[in-house]
Amino acid sequence: MKLVPSFLSPVPSFPNYTGPYSVGTLDVEIPTTELPSPAPAPDPTLTTISFRMFYPCEVPAKEPKPVYWISEPQSEYLTAYLRFLGASQGLAEYASLPMKLINHITIPAFRGAELLPPPTASKRWPVMIFSHGLGGTRNQYSHIVGLLASHGVVVLAPEHRDGSGPISFVGGSEGKAVEYKVISHSQSKEVEDARDEQLQTRLWEIGLTYEALLKIDHGERVSNIFSEGKQGQEHKEKDHFSMFSTKLDVNTPGGITFGGHSFGAATTVQFIKSVFYCTSSASFKTLYTPSESSSIVRQVTPKSTVVLLDPWALPLRSAAMRWLWEKPLPSYCGGQGGASVLAVLSEGFFKWRGNLVWIKRAVSEDPWREHPPFQQRQAPPHIFYPVTSAHLSQSDFGVLFAWLVKKAIKAQEPERTMRLNCRAILEVMRRNGREVADTSAVDMEENVQKKSKISLNCRVSNKTDTEPNGHVDNLPHPKKDTVGQDWKILAGGDLVRGWISLNVNDEDKLGEAVNEKTPLHADPSDAVIEGEVLSGKHADKQST
Repeated sequence: MKLVPSFLSPVPSFPNYTGPYSVGTLDVEIPTTELPSPAPAPDPTLTTISFRMFYPCEVPAKEPKPVYWISEPQSEYLTAYLRFLGASQGLAEYASLPMKLINHITIPAFRGAELLPPPTASKRWPVMIFSHGLGGTRNQYSHIVGLLASHGVVVLAPEHRDGSGPISFVGGSEGKAVEYKVISHSQSKEVEDARDEQLQTRLWEIGLTYEALLKIDHGERVSNIFSEGKQGQEHKEKDHFSMFSTKLDVNTPGGITFGGHSFGAATTVQFIKSVFYCTSSASFKTLYTPSESSSIVRQVTPKSTVVLLDPWALPLRSAAMRWLWEKPLPSYCGGQGGASVLAVLSEGFFKWRGNLVWIKRAVSEDPWREHPPFQQRQAPPHIFYPVTSAHLSQSDFGVLFAWLVKKAIKAQEPERTMRLNCRAILEVMRRNGREVADTSAVDMEENVQKKSKISLNCRVSNKTDTEPNGHVDNLPHPKKDTVGQDWKILAGGDLVRGWISLNVNDEDKLGEAVNEKTPLHADPSDAVIEGEVLSGKHADKQST
């Protein structure tokens, strides 16, 4: 229970999740020796994989200990963040505040709460694996993935140990530290090799994360270092994984949704394509080649849903991986076309023209074509951007430090930007057969009459459009003729304020809706890379 209203507290806080379900969370670190590896390990010192789970949950009778946004050991994580963000004047001013304020930021989720029984027809929850960007950790996208969990999606957020995060620890909080690697953003052979090396680790980790999901769903015993150490003392004797057994939709081919932000979006593209085309890679260099008999090869199909938030093109463009770049996403090989592909850019990345051209190629039917028009024989991909948004708007930094982001990079309405992203993701999942909860009338910005409906397993009932989080219909799979079907978010046009639809052959005219106060971006020193966007410390020009 909060002792003071959030606006009176000196500690930054998250807004509530807007879905009908409460959200539970579990911190996980599993020894790799307990998991079958679909491909060889790229680094023998990486002896565990780490991720945080977000899931729909029962409200605990007794409120558990808070989940802190800065992971343990907090002092090391915070120091690493300050090193990563240190050159920015604005962030330096913020860092002058007592560090304990940042340490006390909490994620609005219940630690280790009981999984809610799935109300879906399959009796299983849909699952997403979400990969973080540069400067990210398993916690730093907690708001977007928590929003999805509150709508009935179990989300796993891996913490990559490739040197892309500020710091990470292998083997618990006292284990081996993997620190951030400073790599230029210029296109060069050395940079391509360095990013390929990072991708090799990332792809291997995602593959093992899926193997962990399978073992958990099958009810097989796996260790969790976090539940056995200092961070999990209150749950040390409890097997939290058992509640997920037979409750996750992880066995259906194409059932998992794969997504990520920035470098994580690039990771998602490379992972999906590496797995799907693994049988045709014998004569080419590969970053990740799973065994043809592995479970992940059966999982990735043309029906796999792909979610790319502010995708960063440079890591996809190494000369060694050109053969894979020229192949389309799997959805174009099975009749789905771009219907299962969603790319949500920030306005900053939309204005970063060099990156935009490459991303349009990446999600098109013919990525090998160097210039538009790209052939679009099948359904086009969904591509949008919200106006007055920035790269940080899709991470926790946008909602936690809204005043700083607004001042430094002119980003507006951070909470609404997050909700727009969530709406688009949920609607793409719905249209591709995933059973998720309806988007609320409040989130859809609809004026609807009061409609009272008590729904078992819902956190909120009898809400109206004037109350926070009010839901029009809490059915897990909305009908097309109800307001709960959020069709407007993917319809384009002017149906959603400040939500701009693009296509792969656009002329990229700015249009009246674009924020004229923000300049056109020519390189990542203006447009990109988490904290480096503010400091420009490590940003160099990327060739286009």
